Amino acid sequence: MPPHARKPAVGQTSVVTGTRDTTAYDVEAVRASFPALDGGTAFFDGPGGSQTPVAVADAVRDAMLAPMANRGHVTAAARNSEAIVVACRAALADLLGADPGEVIFGRSMTALTFDLSRTLSAGWRPGDEIVVTRLDHDANVRPWVIVAEAAGATVRWADFDPDTSELDVAAVAAQLTARTRLVAVTAASNLIGTMPDVRAIAELAHEAGALVFVDGVHYTAHGIVDVAELGADFFACSPYKFLGPHCGVVVGRRDLLEELRPAKLLPSTGQVPERFELGTLPYEVMAGATAAVDFLAGLTPAIGSRRERLVTSLGALEAHEEHLRRRLELGLADLTGVTVHSRALRRTPTLLLTFAAHDVADVSVALAEHGINAPAGSFYAYEASRRLGLGDAGGLRIGLAPYTTGDEVDRLLRSLADVVSASNT
Repeated sequence: MPPHARKPAVGQTSVVTGTRDTTAYDVEAVRASFPALDGGTAFFDGPGGSQTPVAVADAVRDAMLAPMANRGHVTAAARNSEAIVVACRAALADLLGADPGEVIFGRSMTALTFDLSRTLSAGWRPGDEIVVTRLDHDANVRPWVIVAEAAGATVRWADFDPDTSELDVAAVAAQLTARTRLVAVTAASNLIGTMPDVRAIAELAHEAGALVFVDGVHYTAHGIVDVAELGADFFACSPYKFLGPHCGVVVGRRDLLEELRPAKLLPSTGQVPERFELGTLPYEVMAGATAAVDFLAGLTPAIGSRRERLVTSLGALEAHEEHLRRRLELGLADLTGVTVHSRALRRTPTLLLTFAAHDVADVSVALAEHGINAPAGSFYAYEASRRLGLGDAGGLRIGLAPYTTGDEVDRLLRSLADVVSASNT
């Protein structure tokens, strides 16, 4: 067993009472499970994909080395595959506050969204309308625009305020009509971290008779999700953004999934949610996704059901990341020539920066030379980057993750100070 596997993520012992604090967040214990951190690199690129804990890699390996066959109940190999699928749906349901029978698994969020957009738009007609936002990643924009154009439906755009980074509910409400069929909105911007009031938007959309498709890819990595509470008819996420393997997940309301008839092969089952999953599922990847959820549930030594442990652990993670975000923002305020475009009142610990005297790509390269990963670009949020006046070049994105430490934040600030100072001489 590798040494990392013997160091699970656990909470701290209270120095006051000597008892276990079930809400404590011990980032050093968390970090011990990530071999990628051993090289000394500071990873601020989590919004593009997190690093992987040993438990997830072990789960993938164990699944692939155990007897495995197509799902079934006759042989041990078939039962192993069936058990992996059942366990994965249950884990993701616990993470998202959903029912296991509502969890659709696929190659990526983008692929699943394209598939569902074609299915959902089958009944659209000329004169129908959809609403998309300029805050969203293109994966929650372009699929809907493409199918709307094919159906002759009208695309209506909801803008966010580039000065405040806010997507107001009123901006979405202004685009709703009796002909609106669907509203596609992000729960958190992958570019600037803005977290719109999805519940309020969903209530207005439902009053207009529209469905709501929520991109939760960035949101899920930074707090507890309750799909029903959000009011989402469909909620998409990507396990590789929250310590898991590369894949995509969509939760859909069971009654809607029962009504929809996606294109599929003749011998493929018509059961829900399997009717939305094309071909043989990647069992080993699903095993890794389950392990990622279990790892998140163990970020603190909370007790109770897995859902209860997730609520406690992710609450502690949110507090940890919020503390680091404020520390980072205070440090950035002292740097000359740095503009922070992440300004919404409710936002994830993800910041987009530009520099008065330096190209963002050059800053990213300079940071890499300091052993700091912070990429530059628009990160497929083309509309958002353009709305900010940054074109397709975007900015330098800094994202915090469960393994980020205060020392790393200070190290990043020192390196940025060096770069800014050099650019001003």
